Amino acid sequence: MKQTAQTDPPPMPEHTVEGAPPPEPERATTGRPRPDGLLVIDKPRGPTSHDVVARLRRVLGVKRIGHAGTLDPMASGVLVVLVGEATKLAPYLTAQDKRYTARVVLGVGTDTLDADGEITAAQPLPAWLDDELGALAGAVACAAPRIAAALDAERARREQTPPAYSAIKVAGQRSYALARAGQAVDLAARAVEVRSLAVAGAARGGPATPAADAAPATPAADAAPATLELELEVSKGYYVRSLAGDLGAHLGVPAHLSALRRTASGAFTVAQAVALDAGAGALRAALRPLAEAAASSLPVARLTEDGTRRARLGQSLTESDFSMAPARPGAAVWLDPDGHVVALGAPDLALDAPEGIGAGVSESSPALLTTRFSVLRGFTGGADTRENPAR
Repeated sequence: MKQTAQTDPPPMPEHTVEGAPPPEPERATTGRPRPDGLLVIDKPRGPTSHDVVARLRRVLGVKRIGHAGTLDPMASGVLVVLVGEATKLAPYLTAQDKRYTARVVLGVGTDTLDADGEITAAQPLPAWLDDELGALAGAVACAAPRIAAALDAERARREQTPPAYSAIKVAGQRSYALARAGQAVDLAARAVEVRSLAVAGAARGGPATPAADAAPATPAADAAPATLELELEVSKGYYVRSLAGDLGAHLGVPAHLSALRRTASGAFTVAQAVALDAGAGALRAALRPLAEAAASSLPVARLTEDGTRRARLGQSLTESDFSMAPARPGAAVWLDPDGHVVALGAPDLALDAPEGIGAGVSESSPALLTTRFSVLRGFTGGADTRENPAR
């Protein structure tokens, strides 16, 4: 039975109740003050993103922890992990662009579109494709026009259909669970953008003749695969596994992703990452303070003392409540005079009409427009785990 995907609703802004005091800071399960901040983890190939979070929850002794962008078990690289109050940054960090290096195998397809799946198709490459891979391997890009056309088509992409083996929910169940049960899954295309896509290498592959007793769809056991090495930067929601399948379809051959490494997620790069198996001490030392993490990813505004009080109460603010107002529309991190995170907020355009003026007032009357600012997410102001918070 074919099922249609249902997307989760976007997270609703969390507003502090006006006049309510901030909640007491949570404490870590070890009895230490709760750590709030961000970890850039270099996820190894193998564990799921959920596995990584579960392990860090135990090692750090915390309850509130999550990540900002799933990596498949086969993938490695940057996994941004949010701890304590930093989990409130998740909707904003998840939405940021990602960078990857990827290896696509041409001539062999799998049900999951990656190397963890079962082979569903295999065929020798046409001579022209083998020649173009050879030209790319020799750094002669102009001699690979059909591969270039396939990459151009991907760069122009504005929508992408996610793979059936994905964590998207369908009628309350994960799509991959339905696919593993043999059910057809119809996932809606999602808006995506390819910021950049380039060939970093290629290989023509080895013998393509299968063993005499092998099934027709099974490649030779000793065959070196034909591959394309790619570097790309993409928007939220883009599946590199789907890229592999789509490139193969454009070139007329089955294909799958054999390696994937995320080299950056927003402002956070693999050069800043710490190994998952680092000890508790090293992980705590690598935890970026909340203010630093937020300021690395969002515009920064600075509150006055009075503005800090009003923001903590969830009240509407004006420009007089800032010593440095947000520089542009959209969400910004609001810091108190000591550099601690108070809230995430955004401007509203309020219409202030003098008493007695009503129906005649419109947005074309600029003198009557006043910028006000609303709290989107409030923070409890827990202590950072390192000295010198962002100032």
